[in-house]
Amino acid sequence: MLKLYKNKLLTDTQLRRLSEHKYSCQSVSLLDSYLQVYWNWLVAKVPVWLAPNLITILGLVINIITSLILVWFSPDARQEAPRWACALCALGLFIYQSLDAIDGKQARRTGTANPLGELFDHGCDSISTVFVALSACIAVQLGHYPGWMFFQCFCAMTLFYCAHWQTYVSGTLRFGKVDVTEAQFTIMGILMVSTIFGPGIWSTKFFSDSICLWYIIPTSTFAAAIYSLYCNLVVIFTGGVGKNGSTVAGTSVLSPVIPFSLVILPAFIIYQKSPQHVYEEHPALYILAFGLVAAKVTNRLVVAHMTKSEMEYMDWSLLGPAMLFLNQYFNSFINEYYVLWAAMVWATFDLIRYCSQICQEICFHLNVELFRIPYPGGPLRAVSHPQGALTAAEKNGTNPKMNNVKAMYKTRSKSKHY
Repeated sequence: MLKLYKNKLLTDTQLRRLSEHKYSCQSVSLLDSYLQVYWNWLVAKVPVWLAPNLITILGLVINIITSLILVWFSPDARQEAPRWACALCALGLFIYQSLDAIDGKQARRTGTANPLGELFDHGCDSISTVFVALSACIAVQLGHYPGWMFFQCFCAMTLFYCAHWQTYVSGTLRFGKVDVTEAQFTIMGILMVSTIFGPGIWSTKFFSDSICLWYIIPTSTFAAAIYSLYCNLVVIFTGGVGKNGSTVAGTSVLSPVIPFSLVILPAFIIYQKSPQHVYEEHPALYILAFGLVAAKVTNRLVVAHMTKSEMEYMDWSLLGPAMLFLNQYFNSFINEYYVLWAAMVWATFDLIRYCSQICQEICFHLNVELFRIPYPGGPLRAVSHPQGALTAAEKNGTNPKMNNVKAMYKTRSKSKHY
């Protein structure tokens, strides 16, 4: 049943389960182990009064702004964006990646680790995935090949969703040897190539003009996607921790397919059937509109996992795709470009409203504040660690060992919290 956000989104049972949630992560990432030295150095420079979630949202805002600058110069992903815009976007992604890696370390350092940090981190990642994938496509002018651009962007969203799908089934988030960090640095590399040589470099042809340089990107994406999907599906079908191999909520391991299919399938059908070629003419706007819907659905999956509850199939964010679909059904009596903008605005509004209310409810239940450490002067002491000693679990700020430390500093009543 759809909720209109007038009532609580989370039940008391869900909130209780969320407060009992323990973050579980396995990582064999090739780059993470080398970057720990840099991340540990960086977090040591951060003031202890700076809230971990504030670090996360700051990185996301920078990532979005720098990506939108690239979109501004090439909304159809066919125009050649300025080289400085590509460089700025690469810098924005690097800043986001760095801040995203240290928010959990800051939570541990200040004794403010809690399940909200994990949820907030994954929520920001789901949004960043859309903008990062889009910026990479613009940097190589993939708008000239709309089919490949569609594949590139929606493949990134799908892989992110599948990673949390297998987490919903197994209870453990798994990072492979080539995963998120490696993908982010690869995209930084793509953006820097466009910065140094110009986006036109990707149209360079080899072997009697039969192969273009940009072929490397979708080919490598396809290979990585096949491997990642295989690993995730193995866990999904064999790693269920619920009764009879079900999810953490005791539901069917296939149940998360439906909500995401209600995003991907309409996106593809509307793209193929559009009489006004709305996707080909406005690919950036199209991907952002559907990408934010995908981010909302992914956030709901993360919430379902952390609260050990069933994931509802229908969602108000699907109203945007429904508007586009119905408009096509009635022979596009409204210009599809205007309907696409309406869908984009609605998806943005609905995502912000959902995330805001979820955070409010969790903050009130856990007696914490979202963007502020609720005690003056920071912790009594910053917890120091040898370089490389911090684990993957700390990246999301959910180390259960710090719960007792956090409790020492709760000095405000629930009524005064966000």
